[in-house]
Amino acid sequence: MSELETDYEEELEAFLIWMKDAGFTAYTQKSYLADVREFLEGLNGKRLESVKKLHVVSYLTSVRERGVSDSTRNRKHASINCLFRALIELELLTVNPAAGIKKSKTEKNREPVYLGESDLQQFLSAVSGKYRSRNLAVFLLMSYMGLRVGEVHTLNLNDYSADRRSLRVFGKGRKWRNVPIPEAVAPYLEEAINERLTPWRSKEEAMFISQKGRRLSIRGIQGIAADTFERFQQGVPEAHRRAYSSHKLRHSFATMLLRKGADLRTVQELLGHSSIQTTTVYTHITSREKEEAMARLQISIPEKEAAVVE
Repeated sequence: MSELETDYEEELEAFLIWMKDAGFTAYTQKSYLADVREFLEGLNGKRLESVKKLHVVSYLTSVRERGVSDSTRNRKHASINCLFRALIELELLTVNPAAGIKKSKTEKNREPVYLGESDLQQFLSAVSGKYRSRNLAVFLLMSYMGLRVGEVHTLNLNDYSADRRSLRVFGKGRKWRNVPIPEAVAPYLEEAINERLTPWRSKEEAMFISQKGRRLSIRGIQGIAADTFERFQQGVPEAHRRAYSSHKLRHSFATMLLRKGADLRTVQELLGHSSIQTTTVYTHITSREKEEAMARLQISIPEKEAAVVE
């Protein structure tokens, strides 16, 4: 056991138990534990009840000086905040020194990267290989039903209802939602289920299985998406390539719905957002749409009257 594990064994074990009980995904648990361990390393064995806000701010400052993004810095802050919240709830501590520290300001008005409808078709055409039916179904669920990577990962066979043509999705905040399956998508999902790889364990319920016979991991999905985006942008010069990732498919879904006139509240429900403020990030408008809107104005300016000569 490492020195870190020895010094904070009880706290780390308690934090992991708390995250599991709170329904954090395995991916989030791993990320938060990595952040917390990094923070604890810098304490040099200091007991957590002695940690002050200054120690947390000092760590976050050092993180920023390493050149990480504001969103990464904010995630590390969230990890530490969760650690102290967990230990307070489990009655191991009484004070949270990470509470009340301001988040880094991210670019709130930055437009999310997304694919237009024609680009999305080209991306889906780039899906190929031995596991094409599985991978295509995964991307269709994200781009035409708005599922998160983690939600696709946790899907089980019994979450699919062929009769109702819907999918039961376990999302953030341990909330379930039912998402209708578009008629055009249903056959591809059926095909993927029919061609499902044989799992290593006979009782494995995962909808999507990896080559190793286990539930297709979040990393696995992200890797398949990265390879497909690479093929999709193969003919694009390096300098003009965009930073696409699997999550951008969800951005594309939200953008398409809103541009086709879908109600913001409906889009919020389909995406599984707890707050409608999160959904408004997708209401970005292009310059072309602004110009078209302005062109609809009927502008009538009265002629200037001629000067009266006396």
